[in-house]
Amino acid sequence: MTEETAGDRSARRKARTRAALLRAAQGFIAAGNTNVPILEITQAADVGMGSFYNHFESKEQLYQAAVEDALDRYGALLDELTAGLEDPALAFAQSFRLSGRLHRLRPELSRVLLNNGLALATAERGLAPRARRDIEAAIDAGRFTVRDPELAMVTVAGAMLCLGQLLHDQPGRDAAEATDQVAEDLLRMLGLSADEARELCRRPLPDVGAAGSRDSAA
Repeated sequence: MTEETAGDRSARRKARTRAALLRAAQGFIAAGNTNVPILEITQAADVGMGSFYNHFESKEQLYQAAVEDALDRYGALLDELTAGLEDPALAFAQSFRLSGRLHRLRPELSRVLLNNGLALATAERGLAPRARRDIEAAIDAGRFTVRDPELAMVTVAGAMLCLGQLLHDQPGRDAAEATDQVAEDLLRMLGLSADEARELCRRPLPDVGAAGSRDSAA
């Protein structure tokens, strides 16, 4: 075995161990059960206790990395599903509509984000920066009439968090219908006419289930 091959195998092994720890941490975060010993996390990840400290200095650092990983995966999936949209108002609408559906299609990822609501609302990763980008682009293009983009983001983030919690609390509710109704209301708040908001929220969406698999931490 060459030195380069051995190094590649070692790097892949380390990456798998880190991913397993992130997945385990995300499972505890999703369940709202973060007050567990490190030993329980390593057992859930099926790795040794020593392996934990090869990657993280503390449980808190692991949880932070787990939330950041969830935000990154959420954002990457949205990028994949909204690629090629030139109208920022349509990009915003489609991103929000897809995000609402993801609460049901990626329930553990959703719960990780909902249990870290402030991170979702203010993070530089995941939904928030993409929504902020689309809102600002739509303002510049004359599509939205918003006086304060940051206040608009507060409303959008609050709507997404409350919608996600509602969809978990009411499993019988139609997630697509509820999400599209909230998206339509937000578009009207941001400055679109009722007819255009309704039209944008009736457009077909890409198949979320067929999108690239991002369910496992990497």
